[in-house]
Amino acid sequence: MITDRQLKEKWFNFFEEHGFKKIEGFSIIPENDPTVLFTTAGMHPLVPYLLGEKHPAGEKIYDVQRCIRTNDIDSVGDGSHLTFFEMLGNWTLGKCNKTEMIKMSFDFLTNPKYLGLDKDKLAVTVFAGNDVAPRDDEAYNAWKECGIKEIFFTSEDNWWALGGGIGPCGPDSEMFYDTGKEKCCESCSPSCGCGKYLEIWNDVFMQYVVRQAGEKAEKLGRPNIDTGMGLERTVAILNGEKNVYASGCLKRVIDFINANAKIKYLDNEIATKSYRIIADHLRSSTFILGDARGVVPSNVGQGYILRRFIRRSINCARNIGFDSQLFAGIVDLYVDEYGQDYSDIKANRQFIKDEMLKEVAKFSKAIEEGHKEFEKVINGIERHKEFALKTGENVENIISGKAAFRLYDTFGFPLELTEELAKERGYQVDKLGFEQMFKEHQEKSRQATAGMFKGGLADTSKQSAYLHTATHLLLAGLQKMFGKDVVQKGSNITPERLRFDFNLDHKMTAEELKEVEDFVNNAISRELDVTCDVMSIEDARNSGAHGTFTNKYGEEVKVYTIGDVSKEICGGPHAENTRQLHHFKIIKEESSSSGIRRIKAILD
Repeated sequence: MITDRQLKEKWFNFFEEHGFKKIEGFSIIPENDPTVLFTTAGMHPLVPYLLGEKHPAGEKIYDVQRCIRTNDIDSVGDGSHLTFFEMLGNWTLGKCNKTEMIKMSFDFLTNPKYLGLDKDKLAVTVFAGNDVAPRDDEAYNAWKECGIKEIFFTSEDNWWALGGGIGPCGPDSEMFYDTGKEKCCESCSPSCGCGKYLEIWNDVFMQYVVRQAGEKAEKLGRPNIDTGMGLERTVAILNGEKNVYASGCLKRVIDFINANAKIKYLDNEIATKSYRIIADHLRSSTFILGDARGVVPSNVGQGYILRRFIRRSINCARNIGFDSQLFAGIVDLYVDEYGQDYSDIKANRQFIKDEMLKEVAKFSKAIEEGHKEFEKVINGIERHKEFALKTGENVENIISGKAAFRLYDTFGFPLELTEELAKERGYQVDKLGFEQMFKEHQEKSRQATAGMFKGGLADTSKQSAYLHTATHLLLAGLQKMFGKDVVQKGSNITPERLRFDFNLDHKMTAEELKEVEDFVNNAISRELDVTCDVMSIEDARNSGAHGTFTNKYGEEVKVYTIGDVSKEICGGPHAENTRQLHHFKIIKEESSSSGIRRIKAILD
């Protein structure tokens, strides 16, 4: 048996031996990135360096990154899908030697010193070529030299691009483990998704770039290689397990639920899926609540996803007779396991449990409201029946799909609960109508969040870089006015505006807002140079540089200095001189949460 930690150590040792330098993983809540709600991949926080910025740690780096993806949320409960996972990654910045990387990948996978997998159980996919780029013969030949027999060509599955299609792109080569399951058909391949092949690693070769939407890709002047290995799925394969819940902390959580639930883990298919959803969703919730950026359940953005995770877990707990108050015990299991690697969830243990149980209480109240709404639906049908008697119309005891979906969407009523209550009253539910409404809702959500869950790119336009610089000046102005205890609590930048959260115990007055605005515009009018220096964290601190999230940057950091006004640890990008910002204007100041204020501002 191999543990998660042992696999991490093997990864660390392997890439250290090959001259790569370890960097620290980033927060699960992206900074200055409006395109995604969560950090969705190991490459996500490194996009500025993939686009050409020099990384303080050099050209060869590796890490382990906590990630959350919600695009597969409906698949959670099977053997392999998770919303939270840890991604092992490594990057070669400014070079793209495919053959070398493929042979390294093969060595790590098959060398007994590392994973020791049977090469005959490995299958790989390679880019088949299309109008954008030619077939990846170099990758194909490299895998042939390694002795891989099953090599599949695809065009769509083996082309990587950022959400929206603009930016770095290129062919990739995915590695799969043959589970031994019978082929689903004669043409069975990793693309068919039947479960015979499980993906464990992906090498992305960023050789091209798309400058404008609709244009063809051109050669990238500074190519990169980005690889990613899913930790949980690989551990399951190495341990010969058929699902990711059969080992590690996920198994300990399953065992905890099993010891306290009325219906046991393997009693039936619904129970098994419910156990897995609780284990997965509460792990995601623990990391979101525990993050230093302070997300709590709400009806928008990250808070909405968090609320959905917790409430879905409550519904699943109801399915198996598990007391939702025991969610606090599950949080403890996760904090005990991951707290040594992620200090924020360890420091926020009690906060995580308190907020989670608050949501349990709120949802219980929502369920009560849902019961009242259910009665209104029934009463409405009964009144319709009384009226119909006069006209001779026949009204059946059926709750419409629209009404059932409203109970689900507005009050959190699962369809099963509506059906159960309906049966008690001699009614049926239009299940097909409900499913149609649910499908329409999903489609609307996909349009509304297009690009949000694709592992997207923080906007790297000049305007966004200028707004990023403006946030540094804004923080400096706030600290001058209210003291150095004022720190950044959140930031979101689009090409149109900046949004900056900071701690303050009162609503800012009009005079205070004017003073801060003038402070920033004075710095802009002075045409101050923005300079960048690379140094150790210790030297950065000794130099007086400010940095709230210093643990995410690694041993060496970039320090951006704006004249005599601001000095911050930051990853960039920024303006070169404050004159590029033109004019700073605050358009709104409001409360973000208790003790946290929010400023929205533009450059005009």
